[in-house]
Amino acid sequence: MRVFILLFLLISSNFIISQNCNNTITGKVLDLHDNTILVDARIVVLEINKQLLTNESGGFTISGLCNQTYTIEISHAFCLPKTYKIELISSIEKVFLLEHHLEELNEIILEGKTNNDSETSLENKITKEELEKSSSKSLGDVLNSISGISSLNTGNTIVKPVINGLHSSRVVILNDGIRLEDQDWGAEHAPNLDINAIDNITVIKGASALQYSGNAIGGIVITETAKAPVKDSIYGKTIVTAASNGRGGTTTTQLTKTYKSGWYGNIQGTIKRFGDFNAPDYNLSNTGVYERSLSVRGGINRFRSGLEASYSLYKMETGILRASHLGGAQDQIRAINNLEPLFVDDFTYNINSPKQDVEHHILKLKGFKKFEKLGKLDFKYSFQQNNRLEFDVRRGDDRDKPSLDLKLNTHTLLLDLDSKLSETANLKLGLTGQYQTNFADPSTGIRRLIPDYSEYNTGLYAILEKQINNQFIFELGARLDYTYLDALKFYRTSFWEDRGYDSTFQDIVVEEFGNQILVNPKLNFYNPSATAGISYNFKEDFKLLFNYSLASRAPNPSELFSEGLHHSASRIELGGLEFKSETAHKFSFTLQHDSDRIRFTINPYINLISDFIVIEPIEVQQTIRGNFQVWEYRQTNARLMGVDIDGEIKLNDYFKYNHQFSIIKGKDITKKDALINMPAASTRNAIAYTNKKLNNLNLRLQSEYVFRQNEFPDNNFEVFVPETETLEIVDVSTPPDAYHLLGFNSSIDYKLSKKSILTIGFGVSNIFNTNYRNYLNRLRYYANDLGRDYSINLKINY
Repeated sequence: MRVFILLFLLISSNFIISQNCNNTITGKVLDLHDNTILVDARIVVLEINKQLLTNESGGFTISGLCNQTYTIEISHAFCLPKTYKIELISSIEKVFLLEHHLEELNEIILEGKTNNDSETSLENKITKEELEKSSSKSLGDVLNSISGISSLNTGNTIVKPVINGLHSSRVVILNDGIRLEDQDWGAEHAPNLDINAIDNITVIKGASALQYSGNAIGGIVITETAKAPVKDSIYGKTIVTAASNGRGGTTTTQLTKTYKSGWYGNIQGTIKRFGDFNAPDYNLSNTGVYERSLSVRGGINRFRSGLEASYSLYKMETGILRASHLGGAQDQIRAINNLEPLFVDDFTYNINSPKQDVEHHILKLKGFKKFEKLGKLDFKYSFQQNNRLEFDVRRGDDRDKPSLDLKLNTHTLLLDLDSKLSETANLKLGLTGQYQTNFADPSTGIRRLIPDYSEYNTGLYAILEKQINNQFIFELGARLDYTYLDALKFYRTSFWEDRGYDSTFQDIVVEEFGNQILVNPKLNFYNPSATAGISYNFKEDFKLLFNYSLASRAPNPSELFSEGLHHSASRIELGGLEFKSETAHKFSFTLQHDSDRIRFTINPYINLISDFIVIEPIEVQQTIRGNFQVWEYRQTNARLMGVDIDGEIKLNDYFKYNHQFSIIKGKDITKKDALINMPAASTRNAIAYTNKKLNNLNLRLQSEYVFRQNEFPDNNFEVFVPETETLEIVDVSTPPDAYHLLGFNSSIDYKLSKKSILTIGFGVSNIFNTNYRNYLNRLRYYANDLGRDYSINLKINY
């Protein structure tokens, strides 16, 4: 027996002596998302109980390892630890990737600065915290807090963002990576988007971010949802807001479930209900709003790859000020000259005609895959359906029948590749395709404002970013979009001949029906876009940005085909079949300073636009449904120039002062006259107090002064008043007076448990109940803007 034991020991000793233990693991630990070096990451080899930390370059070396399998644990502050099994038969080099995230439940947003969509253009961001404080507001109202952004309003509930004087089809809104397609051509068509379903907003003024669009002559609004952390968790929030003006409020709730395996799911819903709003001295009859939204998303995030499916529903019913729909010419003149609306009724939650009823569906599938040498490949597909009903004041059997019934279906496919060519160069490539159909239901019994059409869009872009040194970043991009539009449109024969279309567009006539002509225009538009810019850092906390962007935009269906009464806009609109694409050249400069005590941004710009499409009032026309202004589209050459200024001074540990100033000058170069509907100069000043030791108490007093717009075109016209048999001037041009508003907001936190916080907010807008009218409110002819409003906001995280 002893002989056998001795023999076994000798064989084992020979095996151990012969085993190779000269292997080395040379590794580097990086952040999975952007390959950032992770310094002081802890490396533990369990089999030999060896520990070490990564150096300044994120690297480490473990030597003296044998030919066997080792278990290596890697961890880093705010990272999810990972365990690797490595079978050694020789020395190896390996890159280890960790998911860098915060563990705290209520702070799941990544720390640090996010990647810019454009390195050489100014980006303004609205955080999740700011969005939560504005839970009951619209997207347009929220964006108003950024300098250079104003709003085109139809009353107080229909709000479109205006970026550096441009809006509608010139402003692209991206809803979590997909362009929002919701009949944005209408001046009174608000974005169909619930701000409670998003977590942050980025605004780029201009068309420099070519990966999203080439026709964003005004700018791009990018909304995003937060990434789900890769850990086992469940969390959510509920926000309840109540307001005195409109006697209503908003309730929104959200719940997220995540797993360590990468699977996650999220559900969110909002209900918003307000009755008639009020000006300081009277009720604004029929201005209530009823909004509902629901979004569901789920997927898996493996860090190197991911897949997500989502569905969202947005439904809004909103009233249009009853006093804006009038009878004869005399009423139009009286309404403009009167201090109060011609129609004022008691408060109600009922929403009657005129009104809008809009429903928007989005079904989306997106995914990504990271390739070690190629880069990150993104894939997105979406289907959107937008149903728009507009109701006029009708009588008899047609009382409940819409005057406008549009159904817009849009299929979109996007492929994007983000490739790192070297440590200092990055290349973005992309391909987009879109198919869209619009159906205008003829059963309304009213001439269709927008015809049936099919539209095909394709786009291709490339963007190169090059870091020359620690101070300079250079950006160069190009894009080409192609649009094919196939429409079927009925024209009145008199209108067709008055425009000279019977000679210039004779070949598109399909058939004549009495006093109407059916035509089939098939239009092609080629739209090139480009960008070039430089970012220069100097003196540690100063940055200078310069960007040039070329953008071109095909005319939208409203500009091309409008010929009739736009009911919720309360006006007759006339388009032009002969319109060409707009082409804009924008030059933008930005000086930024960011230190511990002082921050400021100065952003002057000039935008030169050829074949600019503008719509202006030309007359008043009597119809069987009342008296309406006639607005007509035309093309001209335009110049928009202005400057946006932001500043912040930290007075001490508790107080800070904020300042904003914006001014823009818009000119019709062809007519040598001012452009219509340019925002007036404005300035905002605020003093804020924050004390984190006192339950994170926040107090903010804000002053907003809007100057009178002194540069405007004279679009006044004469109308014949049958009652007096006289000609009278209809003044639709003169802007309202300047005004000054004060507002107050506050919030305080109460910790309910380890993972739950209750935030209570209180605010007052228009503190002194000031009577005022905004030049960009389309209903300013008929009524004042909103009076004082008290609001309370309750938010609980759990």
